[in-house]
Amino acid sequence: MISVAVWVLTVAVIAGTVLALWHLRAADEGDRPSFVAGVAHGVAGAVGFVVLLLALRGPARGVGAGVGSFGTVAAVLFGGALLTGAALLLLRRKTVVMTIHAGIAITAYVLLLAWSSLG
Repeated sequence: MISVAVWVLTVAVIAGTVLALWHLRAADEGDRPSFVAGVAHGVAGAVGFVVLLLALRGPARGVGAGVGSFGTVAAVLFGGALLTGAALLLLRRKTVVMTIHAGIAITAYVLLLAWSSLG
């Protein structure tokens, strides 16, 4: 279950990276990523988040390596990334919120990789 969460969230991270680079390289509003692409990225992230929550219900892992709480912290941070991603739809200061969203998501992803590989 953990490997499924890692793979789905990896797809979401790759999609987010592509969307961010696409957004940054866009010359005007028409060149920016479509709404559908952003929603697909969000759906992948939400599915990965749910799978991670289900994986956390299993036996404890990573305690011996000192990363026992990384899975829980990653889930909390991914929840924050989902909230800030949803806020992108509602707020005007998209660049600021997008930066916060990316920082939270990257931190969560690194913790997830440490937890899944050392656990």
